[in-house]
Amino acid sequence: MTATLPTVLEEILGEIAATCGEASQVPDELLLALKFIFGPSAVQALDLVDRRSVTRISSPSGRTVYQVRGSSGKAYVCFASCHYCSCPAFAFSVLRKSDSLLCKHLLATYLSLAMGLCQDLSMSNEQLSGLLLAEEDQEQV
Repeated sequence: MTATLPTVLEEILGEIAATCGEASQVPDELLLALKFIFGPSAVQALDLVDRRSVTRISSPSGRTVYQVRGSSGKAYVCFASCHYCSCPAFAFSVLRKSDSLLCKHLLATYLSLAMGLCQDLSMSNEQLSGLLLAEEDQEQV
């Protein structure tokens, strides 16, 4: 099962991908659209993208997760396939209050993918499992 993003965000990400392929700069109208939809978290997400904070981690089994190093230096695990982030803001603002579509880490993940700015890292299946288990343990604390 593949989760889908709101159509307007998919359109914006598609336009960003198309323009970043041609130029290394995102047009102002697309930046304004992101700011309009996501508010202050759009600026924070773009800052994470600028700092190359998103890493795509893949394993031989074909699993892919994204690790985003937040502005505080803490790393969060994001699953782009199901729109999930392990950060507290996602749990509170997106899941509990439903006042935001995405957290800044997940938005940075989608923007990095659209702009081709993800760092790539390969891990063994066991290492990836260990990373996810460690993340789960941190969430339960």
